[in-house]
Amino acid sequence: MAMSDKKKIVVIGAGWAGLGATHHLAQQGYDVTLLEAAPYPGGLVAGWKTPGGRSVEGGIHGFWYPYCNIFSLVKQLNLDPFTRFTRSSQYSPAGLEVESPIFQDRPRLPSPLGTFIYTRFQRLPLSDRLSALPLLYAVVDFDNSDEAWQRYDKVTARELFKQFGVSARLYQESFEPMLLVGLFAPGEQCSAAAALGMLYYFILAHQPDFDVVWCRGTVGDKIFKPWIDRIEKAGGKVLTNQRVSDIVIDDRGQATGVICGEEFFAADAVISGVSVSGIKKIVASSSKLNSYAQFRNLANLKGIDVLATRLWFDRKINIPLPSNACFGFDPTTGWTFFDLNDLHDEYQNEPNTVVEADFYHANQLLPMSDAQIIAKVQQDLATCLPAFAEAQVIDSSVIRVKEGVTHFFPGSYQNLLQAQTDIPNLFMSGDWIVTQHGSWSQEKAYVTGLEAANLVVKRFGIGAEAKIIPIEPDEPHIQFARSVNKAMRDLTKVFPGYWLP
Repeated sequence: MAMSDKKKIVVIGAGWAGLGATHHLAQQGYDVTLLEAAPYPGGLVAGWKTPGGRSVEGGIHGFWYPYCNIFSLVKQLNLDPFTRFTRSSQYSPAGLEVESPIFQDRPRLPSPLGTFIYTRFQRLPLSDRLSALPLLYAVVDFDNSDEAWQRYDKVTARELFKQFGVSARLYQESFEPMLLVGLFAPGEQCSAAAALGMLYYFILAHQPDFDVVWCRGTVGDKIFKPWIDRIEKAGGKVLTNQRVSDIVIDDRGQATGVICGEEFFAADAVISGVSVSGIKKIVASSSKLNSYAQFRNLANLKGIDVLATRLWFDRKINIPLPSNACFGFDPTTGWTFFDLNDLHDEYQNEPNTVVEADFYHANQLLPMSDAQIIAKVQQDLATCLPAFAEAQVIDSSVIRVKEGVTHFFPGSYQNLLQAQTDIPNLFMSGDWIVTQHGSWSQEKAYVTGLEAANLVVKRFGIGAEAKIIPIEPDEPHIQFARSVNKAMRDLTKVFPGYWLP
């Protein structure tokens, strides 16, 4: 097929979703152009250098055991970007609270027993942990279906845990910290549906699911750069510093291309892979998208502020485990810290300590000066590990990401978009898109990118669809419990609804 005969596809946003869609369509012979607003591809997971040549990125991102599609991609690209599976711990201002093992190394127990038994709680009494048992009904009842999302999305996660009798201490010391670093917001600001979906996918579905590896450098360097090389070899074009201001829709309701400043990129189909805040900006400046209710309704969605800091200390400090989550330091903010001497290749032989500390739902921290932020980070680190108090910070990086991650707040589900939109050749992808796959975070973004690419393949009948690996099936006892529960729900449908769902 001559280049001029190829179907032109424009993809917006060079994160996991956009790169996934671009890569597959380029391999299938499409004329694909990927447009990225920033000077570097990658979105929130991109990495770049400080003026002094040190690597930084907008927060550290883990790769969990169930990320089958990302692991498959990395293998296909012949890359070796990941650390070993690492153990993690949790700190509060009182000190060490929890240590997690490598769950896949322990004898496998029926879900969720392994998570419950093998996690080492330092202070949380057994009676509090047992108060989580009634919550298992909600875990079974929430099967990721549209109906389940509708049922649980209007309730806050905090209300859900209270309703099922979770003790105050278990909530404050276990569930709330998981929400703060998993959904990036406190329980009263998280949808119960999103909380159940996230907790099940990352922690409860199968014993090894909480096991995690990390990139041995920035994701931008270790994965995205070689991936983009592969995309360009397949004929795809990746253009940076191209901020899309409008998606052009003709009188027949078809997308004909996108506008970046003064430039027009013609397209037979358009795929968006941008964040909630990114698509809201495009819709706000668009002449036609505003005439579609589903795009106007995106104004109801919002993102959460992230603060990513990297500190270089003047001495070696013993950090027992490489990844650590922290709670109780600020009422509505969760944070994590990582030993980069352990995780990143470039710091392994460094005589100093290099730490990444990332804060989520960090609205109140963003207005602080860099110096105030660095002082706070050092103080918080010293509360967890006192040796940090004596050390001097010899270099630092502070990155503020306004509305950097999706906020799955109560009631948000009704405004999220599916991959297929009311504009027949405009497709959506990203970690906020509704999909039945069941994955979350980076894996979900990548999977939805492939799903959008598959919709293009179906539309034009050119090329093969991307093979998407489904998540591991529920364990037999969960499948049985879900089928019984569904049968009971179907029975009650014959009666008219009376109670507020």
